[in-house]
Amino acid sequence: MALLSRLILANFRNFPALDLALPPGVVVLVGANAQGKTSLLEAVYLLAIARSFRAENEREVVSFAAARDGQQALVGGHLEKGDQRIQVYVGYTCSGPASAAQAASDRGGLNYSVSNYSVRKEIRVNRVRRTAADLVGTVGAVLFNADDIQLVQGPPSGRRRYLDILISQGDPLYLKALQRYTQVVRQRNRLLRLLREGRAENSELEFWDDRLVGEGAWLSWQRALALDLLSGLCADHHRNLSSPGELLTLEHLPSVPVGRDLEATSVNFRQALAGQQARELATASTAVGPHRDDFKLLVDGVDMGTFASRGQARTIALTLRLAEASYLSQVRQDEPVVLLDDVLSEMDEDRRRRVLEKVAGYGQSIITTTDLDLVRPCFGSNATYLRVAGGVVTPLQ
Repeated sequence: MALLSRLILANFRNFPALDLALPPGVVVLVGANAQGKTSLLEAVYLLAIARSFRAENEREVVSFAAARDGQQALVGGHLEKGDQRIQVYVGYTCSGPASAAQAASDRGGLNYSVSNYSVRKEIRVNRVRRTAADLVGTVGAVLFNADDIQLVQGPPSGRRRYLDILISQGDPLYLKALQRYTQVVRQRNRLLRLLREGRAENSELEFWDDRLVGEGAWLSWQRALALDLLSGLCADHHRNLSSPGELLTLEHLPSVPVGRDLEATSVNFRQALAGQQARELATASTAVGPHRDDFKLLVDGVDMGTFASRGQARTIALTLRLAEASYLSQVRQDEPVVLLDDVLSEMDEDRRRRVLEKVAGYGQSIITTTDLDLVRPCFGSNATYLRVAGGVVTPLQ
């Protein structure tokens, strides 16, 4: 079992300084809205996937006062795995705030904002500098939040991101391949624009086609394998959360047909590219590949992306997250830290009890709530309760 035993923050969101010991089992963070509960989960999840789940730009996680004064920000964690301790630190250094602050001061202090400076991020694992791709998978984590309903009713990009984070935490090679593939798509699109403008030769496309097929076919194959396992896990969890007899299945919708093996998938990819050449030259964009993939969520064969009620969509979103936790436990042979960000209030009492019983089965779960009565009846004294108020965390008596 992996345990995040310590969380360290400096100038992160509304936490100027925090050194918090985290025990195993269930930890409940209680407090009013806008006090820092979600920021604590954001910090833990950042240690797992190397970026914030709710920030559009890295600048947003650094407190405004720290950025204005040119101070650094930090998210750190100590992970215990058996007799092994892993220290992970993600640091943020602001550049440009001093001159921007001075300029704002000269104008009456009205125009200084997060757009006036940039942030450089540095990752270290056991004091050794690492890339984001190196970090992902070190700390396994699954996050439940209110926006998860978009996994059912939202655009394909959200479902692709869900799959990419899931597989990357289980296999570090996947994220590196995805990064290479994304770069290939970017370079290939640039060449397509040059071809459309008559400033390049068609023969130049062969090199990028080879790269696209090489990386893309492997990614498609890995997604197909992951969805096969995930679909069975979803079916099991959905039975426990929904009406008796309902069957939830996942249907892969790859833009390139996945063959019986990787070689067949590569052949399919080349054929799909050939069939889209005219369209690609007209639009100057790569028309097929993993960046166009999606998957359907079907209950008894009915597409929930189109026909689910809000209650059904919420249940399916919970199912996806529970299946994600099961998937990581199987693939990593190591339980993830489970994070629930204020998702209990929209559940009925029976479904809430079932979800809490499931997450309590993991070695460490961190739950935020504004209403302690939603949680305490399930756990009683078998949980650690902490109050979060104004960026300060204290034991709840």
